[in-house]
Amino acid sequence: MAFELPNDFRCPISLEIMSDPVIIQSGHTFDRVSIQKWIDSGNRTCPISKLPLSESPSLIPNHALRSLISNFAHVSPEQEDHSHSQSHPSISTLVSRSSSRESRLESLTRLVRLTKRDSSVRRKVTESGAVRAVLDCVDSVDRALQEKSLSLLLNLSLEDDNKVGLVADGVVRRIVAVLRVGSPDCKAVAATLLTSLAVVEVNKATIGSYPDAISALVSFLRHGNDRERKESATALYALCSFPDNRKRVVDCGSVGILVEAADSGMERAVEVLGLLVKCRGGREEMSRVSGFVEVLVNVLRNGSLKGIQYSLFILNCLCCCSREIVEEVKREGVVEICFGLEDNESEKVRRNATNLVHTLLGNPMEA
Repeated sequence: MAFELPNDFRCPISLEIMSDPVIIQSGHTFDRVSIQKWIDSGNRTCPISKLPLSESPSLIPNHALRSLISNFAHVSPEQEDHSHSQSHPSISTLVSRSSSRESRLESLTRLVRLTKRDSSVRRKVTESGAVRAVLDCVDSVDRALQEKSLSLLLNLSLEDDNKVGLVADGVVRRIVAVLRVGSPDCKAVAATLLTSLAVVEVNKATIGSYPDAISALVSFLRHGNDRERKESATALYALCSFPDNRKRVVDCGSVGILVEAADSGMERAVEVLGLLVKCRGGREEMSRVSGFVEVLVNVLRNGSLKGIQYSLFILNCLCCCSREIVEEVKREGVVEICFGLEDNESEKVRRNATNLVHTLLGNPMEA
């Protein structure tokens, strides 16, 4: 080739252009042959971040990067502008450095509408290499450009292959920055995007270990409006399904904030607490929050089936560790409430109610 390929196309291990790029759970991309040799040699850490890998690490194809390398390798600099002109016109406008602010905003608006319902357009955007241009718009101080680009990234994340690729492309750093200083609307979209990305297991670890990602969500939960707080709690719930993230969320001072949110009627906060109670630090923090038992009992009396299910589970976990909490729960009339739930339509509610009764009456069962 008469021109240089970008360094991003080179495997960090072999330093050669990747022919089969794959993403590991740290979020970094390597050529399949090189990372497989690394793993087969007994290594169980990421060569770049040094984060631990699972015993049998998954290698997820990075289709977007592979397509980008293929297109770049077969298109000369003179042909590049022509190839862009053959793609979707809105994509061409978005990636063109000569496009005005107004034309970029118009292209983003059109692509947001199209990618919301058309997976083929979502694939076309990622395979064209336009994600970089979209990320640049997220970095913009222009709030309109920022909000539309976040909405487009949210639509692109509907494709599972894109979820990992977006994290590898550096979207988490942009999300954290928006959560810190963005407009209320941008913050809400950013939190929703984080939730979408965290659906994929490999991303939960990457996002959770990213500096300030969890603390930004907790701050958003504390200071946001109702919509923003709900989006933040939903993102925390998605991240906390990965055990290592629970301690990180607790260490950010989230428990008291979540209890306040639960007391105000946000049942998603109860669901997050239902995950945090599985770690020792979470249980210890909950036991220190004055009035927490009353909040959960109120959910038992007035909440939805899911809220009741999680409240029963949390109370059982706390009662298994504290005789003082057992006595407080009894005084609140929880035994009688549990007896009334033993015929509930939800199997999980029935099981959790039975387990809590056994714990309260001195014959604890496994939570």
